[in-house]
Amino acid sequence: MNKAHYDLIIIGSGTAGLSAGLYAGRYRMKTLVIGAEFGGETASAGVIENYPGVKAIDGYDLEKIIHEQAQSLGVEIKPARVKEVRRDEAEHCFTVATDDAAYRGNTLIFTTGAERRKLGLPNEDNLRGRGVHYCVTCDGPVYSGKTIALVGGGDASIEGANLAAEYVQKIYLIVRGKEITAEVINLERFRKLGGKIEVLLENEVKEIVGADKLEKLVLAKPHNGSTDLAADGLFVEVGAVPNVELPKRLGVELDERGYIKTDTMMKTNVDGIFAAGDAVNHFGSFKQDITAAALGAVAATSAYNDHKVHGELCMLHAMPAPAVDH
Repeated sequence: MNKAHYDLIIIGSGTAGLSAGLYAGRYRMKTLVIGAEFGGETASAGVIENYPGVKAIDGYDLEKIIHEQAQSLGVEIKPARVKEVRRDEAEHCFTVATDDAAYRGNTLIFTTGAERRKLGLPNEDNLRGRGVHYCVTCDGPVYSGKTIALVGGGDASIEGANLAAEYVQKIYLIVRGKEITAEVINLERFRKLGGKIEVLLENEVKEIVGADKLEKLVLAKPHNGSTDLAADGLFVEVGAVPNVELPKRLGVELDERGYIKTDTMMKTNVDGIFAAGDAVNHFGSFKQDITAAALGAVAATSAYNDHKVHGELCMLHAMPAPAVDH
């Protein structure tokens, strides 16, 4: 089966992937972006108010703009699920297969992101971006002067509470365990918040109530005599799991937390493979659209520089052998 050939294939169509595509297009690389979920997490994040140059924009609209920018530069973007990636016999040659097609690329960028851990409650997905959120830095300012509930007892939730306390009126921190575990410096700051925050230990959210927007939460145990808890917003900060199964199959090295390990220019240990966005841990737990876009741009630049040196190897292997005169 003949495969369409590209200088660069980007797996993942969120902010990092589309930004990498935009830069690759500017480098005049023949580029394909493949992603099953348009815009990644950002597309369903609700209103974004911290992306430079844009005062406020819906996450889906932001992704649409970057998508259109990349396409205007000749980048092909295909909505599909990648089921297999393999390294061909030739050096610097990769095959990416979807359910109904296969493509060959000289270089790869993985921007497969990370899945935010959810509570797994029935109404959770329905109210995402309409009262249910997974990033205080991204969406917290929307609740200025209001009451929020924050689920989680680790460092991410404490950092989120410290940040949210600057603008919300009240925070309920709901912790399943018997105690909070966080870095000392973050915990010290948290304890200075006083009456603005109320900690509910050994409790959890059992139900998220609301039709078009969040109305209230139902707790496993009563608080102040009731299992109903009124809140304008719910933030789930219980960590994330990077999507790294595909790069792992190619021998890409992971760090101690399970994220793709790269150098400062987003190069992995496998020649010709790069990574960007939430699948890497470049900025630790600080994962934003602006950092994803930056990492995507760096990864595309590295892929371009790599392609200038090795770009012909895969193509030479793909060419039919010359006829032999007898």
